[in-house]
Amino acid sequence: MDELRNKVAESGLITLDLEDFIPKKGFVLFDLKNFLYMELILKEKEFRVMLDEHQWDQYQNKWVAIICSADAIIPMWAYMLVVSKLITVTTDIYVGDEPSAQKNAIIENIIKFNAEDYRDKRVVVKGCGDKEIAEYAYVEISKKLIPVVKSLMYGEPCSTVPVFKNKKQQEG
Repeated sequence: MDELRNKVAESGLITLDLEDFIPKKGFVLFDLKNFLYMELILKEKEFRVMLDEHQWDQYQNKWVAIICSADAIIPMWAYMLVVSKLITVTTDIYVGDEPSAQKNAIIENIIKFNAEDYRDKRVVVKGCGDKEIAEYAYVEISKKLIPVVKSLMYGEPCSTVPVFKNKKQQEG
């Protein structure tokens, strides 16, 4: 009787799960609206006082997304001033609603990712998971991996779609 072999395990494929690039903690929204006069106008002196009196420790070790939910004109320096207060307590700071902040965080995590660990390897970018992964993440990870991997595939190790093969390695 022939011995059963796990061809997937023997294939040398490395699975990369894009869910690992999603920030583990959710985002806390910092709404500039709450610091505006009548929720419409930014008055510099009052704005600065309110920021000085704000309880910044509530953002300790959290991801913060700065928004303004009011239809108001916010000068760029106001965002900079908020960052100057948040920078010492937060994990990271983004601008925009939670989905756009999460997108920026995922892209940043992919940019920080060390693709050299995958040099000359056969990599499968996982296609199914518990969380929906948007197209931009697949584009960013492809840009990061294609210059270094032997091959790049999409799906699961048992059923992959070939995406890229390094022709130089095939010839050598």
